[in-house]
Amino acid sequence: MTSTKNRRIDLRLTEPQKELIEEAAALTGRTVTDFSTDALTREAHEVIRRERMLRVDAEAFDAFAAELDRPAESIDGLASLLKRPSVFVD
Repeated sequence: MTSTKNRRIDLRLTEPQKELIEEAAALTGRTVTDFSTDALTREAHEVIRRERMLRVDAEAFDAFAAELDRPAESIDGLASLLKRPSVFVD
């Protein structure tokens, strides 16, 4: 299924930027629109991926993993709290 392309992004470029993009598009046999859309979309995905990635150093990860490996502890009152009717009403 193909989507209808009905949105625009207007960009202001220097002449050298425009020429560079046009040359790259021509070398790949693509239109400037197709070339630019692909490049912008790839970069957007990469930025979003980097920003959503959780990064910790080895020491912090080892401490986190150790906490996950610890046996569960009973928390006083938790079982009775979970058995109470919800205070939230649909």
